[in-house]
Amino acid sequence: MLCCCVSSGSNKKYAELDAKLARKMVESRRYYPGHRSLKSIDSVIMKFPKLREGLRKIRTVFESYDSDGNGTIDMEELKKCLVELELMSLSEEEVKGLYGWCDVDGSKGIQFNEFIVLLCLIYLLAKPSSPSSSEESSEMGPKLVESIFDPIVEVFLFLDKDGKGKLNKADVIKRLNNEDYPLERSPKHVTNMRFEEMDWGRKGKVGFREFLFAFMSWVGLDDADDYISTTKECTENSSEKITRVTTMEMTRYQPPTPPMTKTRRMTRRNTSIARAVITTGSLCS
Repeated sequence: MLCCCVSSGSNKKYAELDAKLARKMVESRRYYPGHRSLKSIDSVIMKFPKLREGLRKIRTVFESYDSDGNGTIDMEELKKCLVELELMSLSEEEVKGLYGWCDVDGSKGIQFNEFIVLLCLIYLLAKPSSPSSSEESSEMGPKLVESIFDPIVEVFLFLDKDGKGKLNKADVIKRLNNEDYPLERSPKHVTNMRFEEMDWGRKGKVGFREFLFAFMSWVGLDDADDYISTTKECTENSSEKITRVTTMEMTRYQPPTPPMTKTRRMTRRNTSIARAVITTGSLCS
């Protein structure tokens, strides 16, 4: 169950991290040209099998650094992981801030799905912000991490139509209901539900962290639906009402990878089935 019970001091720190991440996403548009190749929701869905398999590979990393085998990563285990993955370019204070920010259930330990988000944020924020420094640091971090997280960043950038580093409801709905692709359009209540899965605070804006938690469930990652609660609960935190909103309404789908030898009709059918998960929340035969 997602929990947002944090102190006012932590709220300020997390707000600063959120703003920093949004700026990073704006900068990233220049260095992730792949998002321009995504034209419709189908082009995103066709990436799901590869994205899901990539995220599953992170489990091996998680288990190898969970030295006490308790199912969570503590700060010391995380430090060792980042050093060995060559991702320790952020300050220890920044890493601690991200650790707390990603511990959304308040368990004082990072679970697997939280670890994916934490590792992705550290990787993204540690990436150089200019082309020259990017070339000089091209070997920073394992290629595995880059190959897993870069395509997810591109999906976020595709949904971020106005390029402001955060997703707003109008833009997400436009992307899901692109007028140029009428066969892929979703019912309004479904697109609203998809956005609400990400918009925990009901502010109408979604950052990359919230997007990534929801996205793991969309691609059908193991444990994502178990981790995410079906309940929608609210709690008072200072003067701000924080809404914990996640869902299991999306049926887990394992979209088949269309073999190159299949006909165009079969490829279209595979894509249509996958789209059903996004557009209706269920898998129909």
